[in-house]
Amino acid sequence: MSADRVTWSEPRYTIHDERFRRMILGNARLTVLAEGLDWAEGPVWYADHAMLVFSDVPANRELCWREHSGVSVYRAPSDYANGHARDRAGRLLIASHGRRAVLRVGPDGRETVLADRFGGRRLNAPNDLVCHSDGSVWFSDPVYGIETDFEGHRAQSENRPAIYRIDPAGGEPAAMITDCSGPNGLAFSPDESVLYVSDTGEQFAVQPLRRVRRYAIGHGGAVGHGAVGDGGVGRGVVGPGEDFASVSPGYTDGMAVDEAGNLWLSAGDGVHCLASDGTLLGQIHTDAPVGNLCFGGRALTWLFLCASHSLLTIPVNMRGLALV
Repeated sequence: MSADRVTWSEPRYTIHDERFRRMILGNARLTVLAEGLDWAEGPVWYADHAMLVFSDVPANRELCWREHSGVSVYRAPSDYANGHARDRAGRLLIASHGRRAVLRVGPDGRETVLADRFGGRRLNAPNDLVCHSDGSVWFSDPVYGIETDFEGHRAQSENRPAIYRIDPAGGEPAAMITDCSGPNGLAFSPDESVLYVSDTGEQFAVQPLRRVRRYAIGHGGAVGHGAVGDGGVGRGVVGPGEDFASVSPGYTDGMAVDEAGNLWLSAGDGVHCLASDGTLLGQIHTDAPVGNLCFGGRALTWLFLCASHSLLTIPVNMRGLALV
């Protein structure tokens, strides 16, 4: 699990736009924090504990990295936890493949099921989640976690893939977005006027449609019909989204947003950084595909990369969003 020793390499960058030159650090190292993972996913930073929690999904465990003690087991078995987030009270939110549910874990370890059904039918396998400033929890529910026994338990789908919103008051989640065949990673823009969604398509398709889409979010977390970026004008109505970007090689699974609104997208060759208008600014290359990433560390300037079977980190000259 842990690397025998911390190893590092000189990072490889491709600069497509001169703005990216100021976003990276010439003397930074790409550091390997852990190796030998089955498939790393779902990183979330705990600033108040200076630690990173992430998943090794097929191994059915959650792991924790601390700067001075390395990687240790955080929770096992984890019910095939995939994505993680923290709510505005600092509680851990979990997208559980095994439970087919969204879970919340308080500081005392007490677990609450926030959602496991829609329309009286079981959810598929919640994959990723984000928390809105109004306290609502948004999560993606593709079928990946129930299509095989590798990252969960193979089962029949009872609901179409969708992105749901759990109201702060609780109750059954509301299906907000249903036009993605494989809704996956989620991220809000800094002002929460836009929700970015990675659509990774059908897992076993010969040429799955893989793209990043964006949606205008109205006040109170409702999806509106307004143009992307205008804050939305409708309430409680799912408006059409629009294709925002795609990456090559590979595809975008997870993503992170910095305080300036740039998107840092996972890709088959590392990380691609895009401006909020979709301009490709630059790339950080890794030796393995990156599945997910988040900002953390001091001042939220370290990128933590779940790179297939390893956990990597690299400092950059941008700050991630402070979500808690």
